[in-house]
Amino acid sequence: MKKYINVFIIFILVFSCKNESNPETESIQTNPQKAEFSIIIHGGAGSIRRDNMSEAREAMYRQKLEEAIRVGHNILKNGGTSLDAVQSTINILEDSSLFNAGKGAVFTHEGTNEHDASIMDGKTLNAGASAGTKTVKNPINLARAVMDKSPHVLLSRDGAETFAKEQGLEIVDPSYFSTEKKLKSLERVKTSEKNKVASFYDADLQNSKFGTVGCAALDKHGNLAAGTSTGGMTNKRWGRIGDSPIIGAGTYANNNTCAVSSTGWGEFFIRGMVAYDISALMEYKGLSLEEAAKEVIQNKLPNIGDQGAKGGIVAIDKDGNMAMEFNTQGMFRATMNDKGELYVGMFNK
Repeated sequence: MKKYINVFIIFILVFSCKNESNPETESIQTNPQKAEFSIIIHGGAGSIRRDNMSEAREAMYRQKLEEAIRVGHNILKNGGTSLDAVQSTINILEDSSLFNAGKGAVFTHEGTNEHDASIMDGKTLNAGASAGTKTVKNPINLARAVMDKSPHVLLSRDGAETFAKEQGLEIVDPSYFSTEKKLKSLERVKTSEKNKVASFYDADLQNSKFGTVGCAALDKHGNLAAGTSTGGMTNKRWGRIGDSPIIGAGTYANNNTCAVSSTGWGEFFIRGMVAYDISALMEYKGLSLEEAAKEVIQNKLPNIGDQGAKGGIVAIDKDGNMAMEFNTQGMFRATMNDKGELYVGMFNK
């Protein structure tokens, strides 16, 4: 009998060790049973490495990611909609200068801050988006207003600004979005282009094509939603618009499959229609969310173009399973499920 007890104890210890692996090395988190509600967020993907970040700055990112996801989680926990959870969560990230959205938006070549955003309802497939705005404090609120209060999906620039004012959204002076760190990033990118400096030596230069914040959620009513907000690409020119306001590329939600928010080099995400492609693989090929996300981000995306497209996604399916897939050195991300279990990650390893 003693022999069997010892064997049992050893089995328990081994099993426990397997489940104590570092969660930051895992890009996928799934729930074996259908969740009542869940929420997942990202704050951008790129050259995010532990050796490039101080403990104090890492703590700042972790605190803000947790603050944001708890706002959305509380909405879902109290029976609120996935759309409200997505919008309110992204508001927190837009109001922080840590991320490339809202307050922390990067600068264009001309030294201005221009914002893009989108949101989508998985129940109705209704969507709203805005591009190139300069004075709307929270671009995700404008995207929501476009979806709810207009017959259109995407508004841009002056027209979007006018619509925002008509809807009573908060308007700020463009100087509100100006931050010293992002302005220095613009100067360094311009210098690197002028001197043809290799950008892989500098994390800020590597991340000049990345950024963005996003959220996907499943509510108690079984409805999915996703949203994305960004300041775009550092040093962008000629009114460039990336994937974030493009439904199917930067954002997609469908109650039959999943809700997805993308982050990365937008030109390639547009060409690959990344967010929709994940949903399509689930719908037409019967892949799981985990399988579809890996196929698109790890296999398809790097083969678009000749430079090795980089980025990632966060997604949630109709059963509450969550995916955090990226092919960069890191991605700011967090999840919370219906049990209140919180995960916050930043690095790939």
